[in-house]
Amino acid sequence: MKRFAISAVLLAVVVSVGAVAPAVAQEGVLVLQGGRIHTLVDGHEEIENGVVVIRDGRIDAVGGPDTPIPPGAQVINVAGQHVYPGFFDAVTRLGLTEIGAVEVTSDYSELGDNNPHLEAATAVHPASEVIPVTRANGTTHAVAAPQGNGISGQGSLIHLDGWTVEEMFVENVYMVVRWPNLQTRGFDRATFTAFNRSFAEAKEEYETSIADLEAMLDTARRYDTSNVNDDPTQRNFKLEALGPVLSGDQPMLVAVNSERGIRDVIAFAERNEVNVVIAGGSEAWRIADEVAASGIPVILGATQSLPSREDDPYDAPYAAPGKLHAAGVKFAISTFTASAARTLPYEAATAIPYGLPAAEALKAITRYPAEIMGVDADLGTVENGKIANLFVADGDPLDIATQVTHVVIQGRLIDPYDNKHDNSYRKYQARPRR
Repeated sequence: MKRFAISAVLLAVVVSVGAVAPAVAQEGVLVLQGGRIHTLVDGHEEIENGVVVIRDGRIDAVGGPDTPIPPGAQVINVAGQHVYPGFFDAVTRLGLTEIGAVEVTSDYSELGDNNPHLEAATAVHPASEVIPVTRANGTTHAVAAPQGNGISGQGSLIHLDGWTVEEMFVENVYMVVRWPNLQTRGFDRATFTAFNRSFAEAKEEYETSIADLEAMLDTARRYDTSNVNDDPTQRNFKLEALGPVLSGDQPMLVAVNSERGIRDVIAFAERNEVNVVIAGGSEAWRIADEVAASGIPVILGATQSLPSREDDPYDAPYAAPGKLHAAGVKFAISTFTASAARTLPYEAATAIPYGLPAAEALKAITRYPAEIMGVDADLGTVENGKIANLFVADGDPLDIATQVTHVVIQGRLIDPYDNKHDNSYRKYQARPRR
């Protein structure tokens, strides 16, 4: 978002996106018939030879083979296949970056510190080639999250289908905060040299950064109780944007990985009476009991990664989800990227041999992120009344050999094979032999 706050016109766009009407869902009735439905609803997890009736973009009925099929419905026979709720990547750069090495195709950060009024949705590029590739693996919705210093802005929940941002946008679900690091070693990009400093100096800078964040929240509280809103010339969009955080309607997604940082975030949330979600949390498994006691959920990054410390076991990232689950921590798994967002199901699958039950791995990328984001009334499971974001697969979607055969987003049937990867495959497969 380096560019959309430059002019007053673009600032007006940023302020108005929160009022965008929900995307227009598909009209008519669509029926998925004959598959095994994985509802992910406690006590009713699976329905054999089931029927899902979708009307005007939402699930109208879920049941067994006797479920009535409305006259005139479009019926898709999925016998022998599996129906799942769409995968949910809760922290991504989808729509905000196209090619990481090409700066002009990335728009996920803003200049300066503390920009809570900025909304990621204003920078989402609906025509991104990365989005169709991602949904081909079953991901139907995601949160495009900004990145920057201090308070980065608001993460926007989007459907992975739509011609315009307005058609894709659902709502802003969290305020992104980059927690400061306590580092004695660093790298000066201006001089391209490494440097060292004392622990006392690093700790002072760390504590000052936290104090500045708390001071901004305190200023926002005073602003909220003042009468400046009555005078349009005195409005402060940054402070206004923090209102939902202070009221508890919007959580702060705090990007933090270290054990020390996670403990400090827990204390920060209690001290300032704000709802917090830990993002990253690569060392949360070390203090899983403390995290569980705090009630703070965690959105883990990719499991297919290296350990955070040199002396950690090689499988620490693989085993972290299982350890959090055993301790009773509410968690989800995400990719935090755009280019690797298509690997979301395999990030969850990697944790299964290392202690995470298979059913929990599936919920960690469907139901649990919806609950953490507070959108579980509309997403996360296959239930009556929920938005019809579903996919059909010929096997276990956490298995890399499984193929997604149908994708449904807001009741619209999407061709999962209409993406750059598959199109390139077909193009070069048909290349004439010489």
